[in-house]
Amino acid sequence: MRDFQKPGRSAVYARNGMCATSHPLAAAVAVDLLKQGGSAVDAALGAAAILSLCEPPMTGFGGDCFALVKSAGTEEIIGLNASGRGPAGLDAAAIRAEGHSVMPVTSAHAVTLPGAVSGFLALSERFGRMDLAEVFAPAIRYADEGVPVAPRVALDMGLSTDRLQGFARRDYLKDGRALRAGELFRAPGQGEVLRRIVRDGHAGFYQGEVAEDMVNALRAAGGSHTLEDFAGVQPEWTTPISGGYRGLEIVEHQPNGQGTAALLLAAILERFDLASMDPWGPERTHIEAEATKLAYDARDRFVTDPDHMDPVTRLQAEGLADKLAALIAPDRVMPDAARISEEVHRDTVYLTVVDKDRMAVSLIYSIFNSFGSGIGTEKFGLLMHNRGAGFSITEGHPNEAAPGKRPMHTILPGMIRQEGRLLMPFGVMGGQYQAAGHARFASNIADYGLDPQSALDAPRAFASEGVLELETGYPEATRAALLKLGHKVTVPDRPIGGAQAIRLNDGGDVLEGASDPRKDGMALGY
Repeated sequence: MRDFQKPGRSAVYARNGMCATSHPLAAAVAVDLLKQGGSAVDAALGAAAILSLCEPPMTGFGGDCFALVKSAGTEEIIGLNASGRGPAGLDAAAIRAEGHSVMPVTSAHAVTLPGAVSGFLALSERFGRMDLAEVFAPAIRYADEGVPVAPRVALDMGLSTDRLQGFARRDYLKDGRALRAGELFRAPGQGEVLRRIVRDGHAGFYQGEVAEDMVNALRAAGGSHTLEDFAGVQPEWTTPISGGYRGLEIVEHQPNGQGTAALLLAAILERFDLASMDPWGPERTHIEAEATKLAYDARDRFVTDPDHMDPVTRLQAEGLADKLAALIAPDRVMPDAARISEEVHRDTVYLTVVDKDRMAVSLIYSIFNSFGSGIGTEKFGLLMHNRGAGFSITEGHPNEAAPGKRPMHTILPGMIRQEGRLLMPFGVMGGQYQAAGHARFASNIADYGLDPQSALDAPRAFASEGVLELETGYPEATRAALLKLGHKVTVPDRPIGGAQAIRLNDGGDVLEGASDPRKDGMALGY
């Protein structure tokens, strides 16, 4: 139980339905849609559309999404991969010939075809109860009227304005500067895009004037994108993968997401008696840091578009976790592996919704780097993501950029089952951190008995690029011990990620929502 004399937030309990996400307006819209009779998918899509306006550095219609959905009346979980592919003209050799050794992240080369809208339409068609006109009505209104900028969003905007180029500076800055907390962000062009999606469906975004606006912006920036590329965008229904962790079953997307790395990391950690260790002490932190290096090295070597990866479950091969765990020494720091692919980023939004019929949605939605590629369109003010920065351009690498190929993706929605039943949809934002965040969240619950809100509130550590980041919540003694062990310990300039979760208690009769204090959002139910 939390200490009510200290700052913190309580878990949110409700019976009929709930949304947990990173912005209060999105949570409120989702609950309103549930009250109007919408399904969890309707509510999730309404919230996602709002988040494009509430958190423009993090997400937008020019990005990608992934979702996991558990239908009402069944325990089956279905995956949706709405990540975009490389355009037909994408050429890694040509990018190398320009003098690049990695994908240039603010170039049109890094813009894969945006898949999120195709995913929204597929989810609505299969699981929605409401017309898209009703689902998107709140977002259209907010696009026209404006959304007050929240404090964490203002921080992220202020740190990322240099990325914005051309028309994007017109649409996402105010008098040449980042918007401040409480100032209104308006995006009437995005409202018009939503109207066209409502009216014309797939063609309203991937053909006609909206597609022309995106192609024109990308071609002007040196891209090879064509109208034919956009017209062919389609999502893919998938079968999730899963792995155990001390009685819990963690359910993840198969590649091209990094869910397989989260499962491998959890399997490595399960080989250690973490429950006997201080949760915020140096021993657990060291073991987790070393295990993260190993799991991420495996990810970077093998994970790519599943059409180019054989087998997809390679990182779950029998005995692999045992072999990797045996490499971890309690008194020695191993070096980081050389990184070949995947630009570092921390910018994503996540939301989860459970409705009265216990349909559950876990959805994550991103434009990759903060403000994506920084390339904005002239007519509708859309920001193009730079998810192609997840490609390698090293010749012969499994994740080498190619036409029609999807890059290795960091974003991953999650669910946890127990004894075959859904226990909790959850997600952890934070770019590279997400796989580590999934494993740590499961460990906080299974090893230390934390409730979801406490598990999210807890301080985070992340080993990446030769540095071990420790948030300010760690004891000074832990920092000192890790430094003595040989870790290069730093305090991150921003909190490590963000997260949300909804736990189904009492056989699903009561919903318990948790929302990360590192973001502006909340859990809200009715």
